[in-house]
Amino acid sequence: MQHSQAITRKSASNLALAFVLLPKPKREAMAGLYAFCREVDDVADEDAVPTETRRIRLADWRADIRLACTGGNPQFPVNQELQPVIRQYGLRFELFDELIQGCEMDLDTLRYDTYEQLELYCHRVASVVGLLSIEIFGYHNSACQDYARHLGKALQLTNILRDVRADAERGRIYLPQTELVRFGVPPEEILRHQYSERYLALAQSVAQRARHFYQLARRTLPAEDQRAMVAAELMGSVYWQLLLKLEQERFQVFGPERVRLSKARKVWLILRSMLAHTTRSRASPYGTL
Repeated sequence: MQHSQAITRKSASNLALAFVLLPKPKREAMAGLYAFCREVDDVADEDAVPTETRRIRLADWRADIRLACTGGNPQFPVNQELQPVIRQYGLRFELFDELIQGCEMDLDTLRYDTYEQLELYCHRVASVVGLLSIEIFGYHNSACQDYARHLGKALQLTNILRDVRADAERGRIYLPQTELVRFGVPPEEILRHQYSERYLALAQSVAQRARHFYQLARRTLPAEDQRAMVAAELMGSVYWQLLLKLEQERFQVFGPERVRLSKARKVWLILRSMLAHTTRSRASPYGTL
């Protein structure tokens, strides 16, 4: 897992942060899965490369991960390292394929008209990662699959609210166009990084939708699988705190610095998750006021 772990360490992402709560074999397995997700996402986001070239590269990743899933001989180092994980945990090619479809959406789609279209994207790039992850975490109740779907959408909507400026710099607006019209926010204002009370009302509405998915995740997490989902619950806690911070700052995300949690805050969330894991606490780490 040397190649995958190097990618994971370099990323310093919130997702990789959650791996610290896992036993070593599952931590290494998640590093392999994360590295795959990071690699295909980077292909889609490499704006300096022509779109058709990126499309071909994603097709190459699809073909290679298919080999890894079907007992073939994958050529990409990340997929070579991921293949034993796929075999051990029964990870299905269909989910990897759906994740790549989400990356392909970023090649073609700069705007989403409705929440339904946006949530398909969120499912593919986030909920699918959750569905793969819970196979590694291990679960008994199939309701965990709904939990992964809901939590993935909550996390991705939080990401979208945080990254409005960064996405606008690439010509992308993920906030649904119907909602922009509803709140009287022209796309040009977002592309110009123009903050307004109208934009605040729009962001608050999207945040309410994210809150809805956090709450659904809490309600659908089976009690018997809570301990197994400790890493996912830490992720929910981190992104919930990020959403609260965005709300506290009135969704002013057009400045040069991204809204983020401090290292001290993240350490505190890790310790709290460890304590909840040890004591089998059912106290909600997210989805409440």
